[in-house]
Amino acid sequence: MSNSFQTEHENICMNANHGRNDDSACGFHCIKINDISVIAGGQTIIDKVNLHIHCGKVTAIIGRNGAGKTTLIRAILGEIKHSGTIEFMDLKNESRIDLKIGYVPQYINIEKNSPMSVYDLFAGYISNYPVFLRKNRKVYEKVVKQLSIFDARDLIDKRVCDLSGGELQRVLLSIAVTPVPNLLLLDEPVSGVDQKGLDLFYKNIQYLKEHYDLAMIVVSHDFEFVKKYSDHVILLDKTILREGSFEDVSRSEEFRKVFGGIA
Repeated sequence: MSNSFQTEHENICMNANHGRNDDSACGFHCIKINDISVIAGGQTIIDKVNLHIHCGKVTAIIGRNGAGKTTLIRAILGEIKHSGTIEFMDLKNESRIDLKIGYVPQYINIEKNSPMSVYDLFAGYISNYPVFLRKNRKVYEKVVKQLSIFDARDLIDKRVCDLSGGELQRVLLSIAVTPVPNLLLLDEPVSGVDQKGLDLFYKNIQYLKEHYDLAMIVVSHDFEFVKKYSDHVILLDKTILREGSFEDVSRSEEFRKVFGGIA
């Protein structure tokens, strides 16, 4: 996020929140996903998906395996060829802004017994300073600060390959919001995470909603999470079958056909 945009962005948020000096959602920014489609091998994987997402909101994407959820995330990231457009709008000035995206994948491939530490992983992402040299004090302090937000400060010198699922998820979340994006994508972020990790993840999502001016799209099979934390739910099967609150979606005929009515 550029300094000029960040300053304007913070001023808008302060006015919208009656002078509160924080980064909580101002409601003046909207991400428009227009007619996103993905065709691969002659088959339609995603068909004309349209979403409007406002800052401070969590949109949960649910659906059966193979419904195209991860494909949609990859299309938004620009990792795969797709048709359609993605726009980031400043509704106050009715103008388009460059969209900055943060991403937490379901997992990352780390070789067993790899010596790479959490500091190495983080510093390699945020700094041009060679990580094979001695630790840079300023970079180290910045990494500690960001990890602390998500209760991961004590992990900084731990090898990435030794992290539990919950620990790795918190590290990746810390990296994904450095610098603060406009849109945060999370693809089944609690897969393989134990109960303690789940509790911390829920806490962190709530923290992001309350303190950061960003929108979140979360692919999830955890209906308890979706019910408690999502502001909008998308039932996807190549295209959007149903959308609305979790209550509305879970009571729909489309939901019953996909999940057998179990919510």
